Amino acid sequence: MTISDDLKQTLISLADRYEVSSFCDQDPSQFLRWYREPEFERADVEAASFLAAMLAFGSRKQFIPKIRSVLEMADASCGSFSKWLKNRAFRKDFPQGEQKFYRFYSYDDLQIFFEEMADILQDSQNFGDFFEEKWKLSSSDSQNLHSVVAAAFPRSKIVPKGKTSANKRIHMFLRWMVRQNSPVDLGLWTWYSPANLLIPLDVHVMQEAVRLGLLPSNAPASHRTALLLTEELAQVFPGDPCRADFSLFGLGVS
Repeated sequence: MTISDDLKQTLISLADRYEVSSFCDQDPSQFLRWYREPEFERADVEAASFLAAMLAFGSRKQFIPKIRSVLEMADASCGSFSKWLKNRAFRKDFPQGEQKFYRFYSYDDLQIFFEEMADILQDSQNFGDFFEEKWKLSSSDSQNLHSVVAAAFPRSKIVPKGKTSANKRIHMFLRWMVRQNSPVDLGLWTWYSPANLLIPLDVHVMQEAVRLGLLPSNAPASHRTALLLTEELAQVFPGDPCRADFSLFGLGVS
């Protein structure tokens, strides 16, 4: 569909309103700057961000304390999350078993997740270097980075892998890593273009997209829907369609 000038201006105004540093206060993006002091490495920032993205579903009042508890435990043990991940002796102190850590993920599920994160950091200095290499070797498809990320976690239940699903949490993580010149997103991965990002299909984004006529009311939360919505929003934010995530998500939450 062709987006009207009025709707374009509305979406731009909403992005201006919500893409501000205070957006992070009650959002999982607050963990992007958990390691903000110069002595911490990029590996810490990216690993903490990935943990936050993968657990960011359900109620914020529930998952934000869960994310914080893991990072605080790692910091107390080793000084940072990446150091803790790479130190298997310390990771053994994290509980094991089928008891649930959060929602349907058990402590054993977290252990597998941590092990695969550690494997990445043993292979490369940080997540960005690792996924840049994997993406460049994977194919010429510019929009396949989310699949590359998923493939790096073959055993983990926590990292979504559906080929037809929206994979919102991976796309949110990629938005954090790729978009530059933002008071929220970090823009560390300069090797990937923000034009190739797909919008994370949060329930609020879906609802507002339908209400504004950007999606049909029966649109599923699928990869195809994410592609469709992203293509439409590129009319409003050429080269940076995921800026509209702030427009739609911010409006929906408000």
